[in-house]
Amino acid sequence: MTPEDYVQQKAAASGSSFYYAFLFLPKPRRAAITAFYAFCREVDDVVDEVSDSGVAHTKLAWWQNEVRQSFAGQPTHPVMKALMPHVPVHGLRQEQLQAVIQGCQMDLEQTRYLDYAGLQRYCHLVAGVVGEVSARIFGQLDERTTDYAHTLGQAFQLTNIIRDVGEDAMRGRIYLPVNELQQFDVKAHEVLQRVHSERFVKLMQFQAERAHSLYDRALTLLPAQDLRAQKPGLMMASIYRTLLREIEHENFQVLHQRISLTPLRKLWLAWKVQALGRV
Repeated sequence: MTPEDYVQQKAAASGSSFYYAFLFLPKPRRAAITAFYAFCREVDDVVDEVSDSGVAHTKLAWWQNEVRQSFAGQPTHPVMKALMPHVPVHGLRQEQLQAVIQGCQMDLEQTRYLDYAGLQRYCHLVAGVVGEVSARIFGQLDERTTDYAHTLGQAFQLTNIIRDVGEDAMRGRIYLPVNELQQFDVKAHEVLQRVHSERFVKLMQFQAERAHSLYDRALTLLPAQDLRAQKPGLMMASIYRTLLREIEHENFQVLHQRISLTPLRKLWLAWKVQALGRV
């Protein structure tokens, strides 16, 4: 299996909304974003699939070294072999990949966030930086697009947090800020025991409103010059925001099930953005 085959299989197997947006890219950009996305999946899977935190720390340390070696011209992992040819083309930097790994390390070291400011730091590393790199690969021309990409990445991550409250609780993690749990009188043990209540719904409505405001802000930050190039990000925005509205429609029944969109619906939403040029 070639490195290119490996990253393609990694991206396709994830079933992620991102994959559907990649399908509409020209082949060279599609190859670059697929390799970068496969890298993100590899390091994220360390946290989600390795139960021993010591082993997970060791694996992430291995990835940190692999990134350093790769930028020194000696990649060994198929993902880095597939990604490195695209690095000079799109001006990608080692510290961007290291930031993604750092965000995954936070998952091993921290299971609570006292306030939204603390959560934002985490979202910046695991989603904002990913948005920044993706915007470059998509063909960013205007430097102001970086702010759009960071804001949209934060909106995606908040949507993920809302969707995954139940799954994260089973891993002992709560990404909802502690002071906001207190604000809505939702106890941490209720989240961990996956107790659905009116108080929980109000807390989640508050989270959803914040995510919607980030989607709105991101769209206003996208410069007209980059509107065409950033269509893949707009496709993902359409898919993720539709998912968020679906979760709202289901009254935030996220503690005992994973609410998702069908592959066909994701493809339809992506195609609509491709055809109409807007969300």
